[in-house]
Amino acid sequence: MEKKFLVGLATGLFLTTIVGGASADTISLTGTIRDFNASHPDMESAIASDPGIVQATLGTDKNPVYAGTAGNPTTHGQTAFDQWYNDSAVSMADSYSITLDNGGSGNIYSYSNSSFFPIDGMLYGNEGRSHNYHFTYEIHSQFTYQGGETFSFTGDDDLWVFIDDTLAIDLGGVHGAMNQSVGLDTLSLSLGTTYDFDLFFAERHTSQSNFRIDTSIAFQPDPDPPNPIPEPTTMVLFGAGLAGLVGLRIRRKKQ
Repeated sequence: MEKKFLVGLATGLFLTTIVGGASADTISLTGTIRDFNASHPDMESAIASDPGIVQATLGTDKNPVYAGTAGNPTTHGQTAFDQWYNDSAVSMADSYSITLDNGGSGNIYSYSNSSFFPIDGMLYGNEGRSHNYHFTYEIHSQFTYQGGETFSFTGDDDLWVFIDDTLAIDLGGVHGAMNQSVGLDTLSLSLGTTYDFDLFFAERHTSQSNFRIDTSIAFQPDPDPPNPIPEPTTMVLFGAGLAGLVGLRIRRKKQ
């Protein structure tokens, strides 16, 4: 009977492992989200594609450096912009994680949300609107350059990606969903070297919020990933395995 018990245990674990192995590979990225009132000068203001809001190199504080109001109709000065990605009296902050998924195979990891409103009813709340439309989101990670990687973003409003502290994607402004991609082979990176990856997003105006990433960059594991939720099929099989083990134990005691 002990042998049958061990076989039952192995079977249950095997079934769980098979289903777990069939689930899609994922990458978790955790960042900081900051909520603002609609009365902030850079929120609910001009609507325009507005590249050039930030300088081409990150500041020493690892934040985008404001390029000035000239030619940037959707912003209103240094003080207001510096509040976007710094804690201050005019914002409330929390952590937020997204999970990139490769669909079970391949090296392209994606996250897609055509209604990206992660803090609805939270922090400052919706302010009488259907969603909380006024927030920023930043993600900081690292990766080791292997050659051939790409990164693509589609969304609204502002989006800046810095790789090795250098601006690689600029979708600044208050606008509908826009797309921009970068091939890392064009950035003069060195194979086998680890680089910083910094993403800065802003949702600044009613009515849409799209957020889509497609990338082959192998980001380093998140040091504090969200707790995974087992797929229903996995739990069913795992439960079946446990039930089988209990049955074998009962039969063993009766003999």
